[in-house]
Amino acid sequence: MEYLPNIIFAVILIIGIGYFARNVKKLIRNIKLGHEVDASENTAERWKNVINIALGQSKLIRRPVSGFLHAIVYVGFIIINIEVLEIIIDGIFGTHRIGQEVLPASLYGFLIGSFEVLAVLVLVSVIIFWIRRNIIKVKRFFSAEMKGWPKNDGNIILYFEVVLMCLFLVMNASDTPFQAADSGNVISQFIAPWFSGFSEGTLHIIEKSAWWIHIVGILVFLNYLYFSKHLHILLAFPNVYFGKLEPKGKFNNLDAVTAEVKLMMDPDADPYAAPAETAEDEVPAKFGASDVMDLTQVQLLNAYTCTECGRCTSECPANLTGKKLSPRKIMMDTRDRLEEVGKNIDLNKGKFVDDGKQLLGDYITNEELWACTTCNACVEACPVSIDPLSIIMEMRRYLVMEQSAAPMELNNMMTNIENNGAPWPYNQMDRLNWKDEN
Repeated sequence: MEYLPNIIFAVILIIGIGYFARNVKKLIRNIKLGHEVDASENTAERWKNVINIALGQSKLIRRPVSGFLHAIVYVGFIIINIEVLEIIIDGIFGTHRIGQEVLPASLYGFLIGSFEVLAVLVLVSVIIFWIRRNIIKVKRFFSAEMKGWPKNDGNIILYFEVVLMCLFLVMNASDTPFQAADSGNVISQFIAPWFSGFSEGTLHIIEKSAWWIHIVGILVFLNYLYFSKHLHILLAFPNVYFGKLEPKGKFNNLDAVTAEVKLMMDPDADPYAAPAETAEDEVPAKFGASDVMDLTQVQLLNAYTCTECGRCTSECPANLTGKKLSPRKIMMDTRDRLEEVGKNIDLNKGKFVDDGKQLLGDYITNEELWACTTCNACVEACPVSIDPLSIIMEMRRYLVMEQSAAPMELNNMMTNIENNGAPWPYNQMDRLNWKDEN
């Protein structure tokens, strides 16, 4: 019975990490449903972006208040959880504060003291975030798509962080030997008097209870991430690495279409001669995207990484003028459809069975797609290099090239270009008539 707590701890740890690994495997499987993207070039620039954008949060702090608070929560939460390593060792081997035994007293005291200060800063930041979300009610948190689960998810994660930080401080404050050492208890020493009337045995129960709930809470939090927008805590780094490096506004062209256009514009070309096709300009089986399987792996990674912060939508000129388009909704819809496809595969033993649904039409409407001005404001605003515009353009490509379903104005323009070589409805011979009107 002496080792029963250690066995229970090991079982909980294995179950928690095992379930997380299972969900990560499912996540990777879903992302791989998309087309592969070659990101082997410009590795130095990609790593630079990871350091500046993902780690340094350079785009996030453009809005100083929320950016600064987020940086505190991010840095504090990550650093505080370094202590999880000590908790795991203690839990498996039955030791108590192993770091206090193997590290110099001054170093251990500095580390725990830093953790306690950061815990308080995280608590303050989280409370401010809760006030912004629930009392001030910042507008971008209350768009049409931010109802039900998306709305609740934002609060749930805040409650998680409050509970975990409080448990950490209570654990330290009720640990009599730790308080007696008077090293690192920079915050918990002021909480310890709250427990002054308790017996040694009661204090031990409080300390161990906080310890157990803290570690179990961290494992629950870890597994909650897969179902939450806070999956970006893990995915922001690969997402920024694979982010678009080309100048904003540059769209990808299909080699097959480019070759055909060049052929049409060449006056010396033989229209009856079949061009020699290469692997690059081979005609694709499908132009554009109507479902998640038609998108790239990077675009699907984008969908899972979306933080639902709404910065993209708050900067979108179409949305600001009352149009139906919300770049945040585009990413949320893509993720929801991808999850639906993943569940379909799970139910059908690893194979997708046509469910009669697709991303275009069932989740995202034509109206949303054509409202986009392609200004790249959403791409510029995203703090983790998500590119909603690329998904919009691929779905537009499908509508135009597969369904001829462009708006009438665009169809007229394309007809004019085809017939007159210009977007205006005038014959080439009449283009200079304007000069005779004066």
